[in-house]
Amino acid sequence: MTRQTSLAPLLERFFTQRLLQQRQASPHTIASYRDTFRLLLKFAHLRLHTPPARLSLEAVDAPLIGAFLDQLETRGLSVRSRNLRLTAIHSFFRYAAFETPTHAAQIQRILAMLSKRFTRRQIAFLIRPEVHALLAAPDQRTWFGRRDHALLLVAVQTGLRLSELTALTRNDVVVGTGAHVRVIGKGRKERCTPLARPTIAVLKAWLREPPRGVGQVLFPTHRGTRLSADAVEYLVAKHRTAAAKICPSLQHKGITTHGLRHTSAMDLLQAGVDRSVIALWLGHESVDTTQIYLEATLAMKERALAMTAPLNGRRSRYRPGDELLRFLNSL
Repeated sequence: MTRQTSLAPLLERFFTQRLLQQRQASPHTIASYRDTFRLLLKFAHLRLHTPPARLSLEAVDAPLIGAFLDQLETRGLSVRSRNLRLTAIHSFFRYAAFETPTHAAQIQRILAMLSKRFTRRQIAFLIRPEVHALLAAPDQRTWFGRRDHALLLVAVQTGLRLSELTALTRNDVVVGTGAHVRVIGKGRKERCTPLARPTIAVLKAWLREPPRGVGQVLFPTHRGTRLSADAVEYLVAKHRTAAAKICPSLQHKGITTHGLRHTSAMDLLQAGVDRSVIALWLGHESVDTTQIYLEATLAMKERALAMTAPLNGRRSRYRPGDELLRFLNSL
């Protein structure tokens, strides 16, 4: 009888050696992969009646994983989130292919499992009047209001991710010549994002505030610790609700911190900034990721429509109506 391969030590090495040491994956990636395998192991325990520590690699085959993914969807998980779970599983089995080449056939069947297609919704972003209303919402007479105003302004102007915003320290901000914020983004990639003059002025005033706690967190809690993701989303939602009283169009927009990132990207796009520059600004792995912003704004599509001739219309040759223009055109 062929001896079976234990899953536990292989999975432990995947997290400690592959993700933490070799790839130096971000805490967000580690947490996402961890949650995926927690759910998968609990599902396997109920289905196979085997404790996770005693589970074999052979038992985690394509039919089991397919049933696991189907169960996630029946419980209300979105297709996009289901695909993220599959991505984590694929990552582990690509590692297992090198560690246990004798299981190549089983692993190939799992790696052949495809992500599901899903309807891509248009991204949500704010227009200028909505941005102004949101930035005016925090009560800047209080410490919390000044913090929230500075955080929202940095988010809208720089387009930083939520994890990048909460990780900012005072040392990451330069408000002198060449003002910018420095972040370590996805894939441990460092990038610097320039700051506009209004943002510089607000940050200069904020940096004069006495730091709280022993840390150097740029936007801390009242105790000086790092804001959680939920706390940031809460304050964005709170100020959006307040701003909606002044700007009614905000009542129908469930804006999140990621929506502020989209707002920054759309602002750059509508200003005529090239897609490749926007990709660098946002820290996108590929320029193709930035394509979603081209599809998001009706105003740009209407301008494109205005440049075309009506279907039932007739094109006519342009004739300048001014003598100076005729002279310039003749050169």
